Amino acid sequence: MSVWARLEVLDKVRAVLRTVPIANPAGHHFGRPFITAYQLAIKLDAAYSDVAKELKVEIGGSGIGKHNSLAQYLAGQLTRRIGEEGAAYPVEGAFLSKELLTSLRYAAGDKQISGSLNGYDLSMFRLRTPLSRAEVDGSGQAP
Repeated sequence: MSVWARLEVLDKVRAVLRTVPIANPAGHHFGRPFITAYQLAIKLDAAYSDVAKELKVEIGGSGIGKHNSLAQYLAGQLTRRIGEEGAAYPVEGAFLSKELLTSLRYAAGDKQISGSLNGYDLSMFRLRTPLSRAEVDGSGQAP
């Protein structure tokens, strides 16, 4: 059984994506915000450190000296599964173009992580489900 299945990583990803704040409490026709694979990895590791421990990887980022990271694992797994299941998959993906980007920095607890801007655009993810009434009515947080 894969780590993805054994640790129920999709359920953990969905739980993390539900915590992404919605900055426009009045709602917006764009729907939920996307977060990068780095943001997802940071939030998932903070809530569910068992995944990175089981995979024996770090969150990721420029300068960690390793080619495998939690951010890469999550992006790869989600991208493959979204490709296989399409609109039926509960997570939606998109890209942020790296064009004109020189850096992205993320806060991970007391550490700063610099995103690796290699030759690829940055993967981003969000829940596919529409905003709930509570989210649109002004709580600003997913249920």
